[in-house]
Amino acid sequence: MEFCFIISQIVTLSNILIIKHGSLGDLIQANGAINDIKNNFPTEKILLLTTPPYADFMYSCPYLDGVLIDKRLPRWNIFYLYKLKKMIDRFNFTKVFDLQNSSRTRFYKKFFFKKDIFWSDSNSFSSKEKILQEINLPVLERMGNQLERAGIKEIKFKKKPNLKWSIKNINNIINQNFDGKYILIFPFCSPKLVKKKWPYFKDLIKIIKRDYGHKYNLAVAPGPNEIDEAKNLKVDIILNKGNALNISELISFIENASYIISNDTGPAHICTHLNKKGLVLFGSHTTPEKVSIESENFKPIKVNDLKDLNVSDVYEKVRQELN
Repeated sequence: MEFCFIISQIVTLSNILIIKHGSLGDLIQANGAINDIKNNFPTEKILLLTTPPYADFMYSCPYLDGVLIDKRLPRWNIFYLYKLKKMIDRFNFTKVFDLQNSSRTRFYKKFFFKKDIFWSDSNSFSSKEKILQEINLPVLERMGNQLERAGIKEIKFKKKPNLKWSIKNINNIINQNFDGKYILIFPFCSPKLVKKKWPYFKDLIKIIKRDYGHKYNLAVAPGPNEIDEAKNLKVDIILNKGNALNISELISFIENASYIISNDTGPAHICTHLNKKGLVLFGSHTTPEKVSIESENFKPIKVNDLKDLNVSDVYEKVRQELN
C-alpha cells in the first residue's frame, strides 16, 4: 500500500492533522469528532493519519480531505520513522488533534513536530487531577471534553457519529447467500481478549433456529482471521467472493439486519451508532457506559463473568424483541 494518498491537492499553509490509528470500534466512534472538527474549520484541509486496515474506508469519509498511512513499524526502525516524518512535513500542519492518545503519538509529538504547534490530546490544557477524573468517563464524553479544551465551539456530532456516508447497496452480496430477513451474530473477539467472548453462541444459535428459522436466516460476517471459526457455527457465512467484507460492506450488512447479537467488538460500535435493534454482551472487562456501546435499540447485558451468563437468559431477551 502507498505511504499516503490524498483526495485533493493540498498546498495550503494551514492544514490540520487528525491522528487515529484504530481499532475499528475506536475509529467508528471518532467519526463524530472528525465531523465536528471539520465543521469548525471548514476552509482548512483536514487529513487523517491512520493504519492500513482503515485507510480505504476513511478515504471515502466526507469530513476529510486526505488520508495518510502509518504502518506503525517498530520505533527502532529509523529509516521508516524518517520517511514518515518527511511525509508529514510536506503538509505544513498547524494543528494536530491526537485522538489516539498513545505513547506512540506522544513520541511523534516530541520528535516530528515543532514545539510551538497547536496540539490537542486527552491531556491538553488539563490538570493532573482533571486527567485522573476523566479516566473513567465514557469514551465519547472524554473525546468531547478534549475538543472543548481545544477551543472547538460547536460540538454536535461527537456522541452521534454519522455512518450513513459509508452505506452502500449490497443486495448482490446478500442475494448470494439467502433471501429475506436475517439475524446477524458477532460471536468473535480478539484472541488476546478472551474475557470479552461469550462461550455459548452455538447453543443460542440452535434455539433461535428451532423457534425462528422459518422467519429469519442466521448469519455471521467474519473478519479475515475468523472465517475458519465461523464454519463451526452452522449459520450462513457472509463473504464477498470468498473474502471477508470490507468495512463499508460490513456497515451496510449491519444496517440491513433485522436483529443483532454481539460480543463487545468493533461491529458492536457500528450497531450502536446505527441504532440497530439487538443485544451486546459484557463481562467484567469494562462497562457499556465506559466504552459508549448502548443506544435506544441496541441494549447491553452486563454480568461479572460471561461464562455465568446462561443461554436461557440471553434467549429470553431475544425472544421478547422478536415476538
